[in-house]
Amino acid sequence: MDDIKDASGHLKRSLVLVMAIATGLAVANNYYAQPLLPLIGRNLQLTSGVAALVVTVAQIGYALGLLFLLPLGDLVERRRLIVLLSVGTGVALLCLGASPNEGFLFPAALAVGSFSVLAQVLVPFSASLAAPDERGRVVGLVMSGLLVGILLARTVSGLLAQTGSWRIVYFAAGAAMFVQAGLLHRILPEWREETDLSYPQLLRSVFTLIKEEPVLRRRSLFGFFSFGTFSVLWTSMAFVLSRHYHEGPGVIGLFGLAGAAGAVTATMAGRMSDSGRSRAATGISTALLVASWLALWAGGTTIALLVVGIVVLDIGAQGLHITNQGEIYRLHPEARSRLTAAYMVIYFIGGGVGSAVSGLVYAHVGWGGVCVVGEIFAALSFLLWLLTLAHPPVSPAPPRLRPSPGGITLVGPGSGDDPESSLGS
Repeated sequence: MDDIKDASGHLKRSLVLVMAIATGLAVANNYYAQPLLPLIGRNLQLTSGVAALVVTVAQIGYALGLLFLLPLGDLVERRRLIVLLSVGTGVALLCLGASPNEGFLFPAALAVGSFSVLAQVLVPFSASLAAPDERGRVVGLVMSGLLVGILLARTVSGLLAQTGSWRIVYFAAGAAMFVQAGLLHRILPEWREETDLSYPQLLRSVFTLIKEEPVLRRRSLFGFFSFGTFSVLWTSMAFVLSRHYHEGPGVIGLFGLAGAAGAVTATMAGRMSDSGRSRAATGISTALLVASWLALWAGGTTIALLVVGIVVLDIGAQGLHITNQGEIYRLHPEARSRLTAAYMVIYFIGGGVGSAVSGLVYAHVGWGGVCVVGEIFAALSFLLWLLTLAHPPVSPAPPRLRPSPGGITLVGPGSGDDPESSLGS
């Protein structure tokens, strides 16, 4: 372990950078399709509503991977799990790129989404490797890589599609994942969490955490609404740009760069969480989500306001996501993969609901209807924050996880209380 630390005992920036890039490449696999949806629809003769389901199916696959694969991070050696997931993602991407029709397209998208959970294995891994006083910063940096991956995925896929068919995007992505598997095997340290739980007990413990931890439930609900409104936007964005503004996939992909501000704010949100200001960060983020849809609605006729809305929404959504993760990682250090699984399953269910509704509403109502749906998701997140203000701060001792035959047991004077409130959130 000493070779991954610098003289001050903190993680080497080079290792954090590699983990950030790997996280970005992994999560990008779920977003390549968004600017390609019109091309995929025309090539495979699909309606816009059916083509949009490519994104929804990938998000469903991601949720399944979070539930059934991510908890393995607390059971098996993490470097080996990371390498295997990288290889599996590469194979699934090649199958997706070779799909001749929707009968092959959707199962391949489901597999890509499931194996891309690799990104969420790397995030808690970085938290485990980091010292307590740098954890928020390290997680913020790794999450910055994840956010840049989401943004650049749309840009790169759009530009690649300009030079060939949409299939070349997935062939190139598959090759990148094979290269990444070899690199991560070479530089990542071996790491195994200490647990006496079996795999079925690990899965049950995910639901026990949701049941017993109010902070986890609340932060997961914030995630549901924020990723729901995020997915409402990006699922229909390609259609409004191609049909209303008559833009090609290259230009559509470039719109992903408008959300770069969200990645820039990731480390800021992490630092606010470290300093106990997560309640303020949450309020600011949810307010930005609400405000963003006013500009996005006007963006149906003015492209400049569309860009403004994208920037504001991405800042709000990513800032809230980082704050959520900073809070749940404080709960149980020995169960970070399961905490991540619980949070991210609910998070991606929100994204899947947002994507499915967005595609259907756009097909039947248009951009105005999409904006109404997005604003509803955003308003619910802000309302949830207002409700949290009614809870006065308390300072309970944090609970601990103890292995038991039934999964996990919460012990200690803080069991069932709300440690988040003592952090000012």
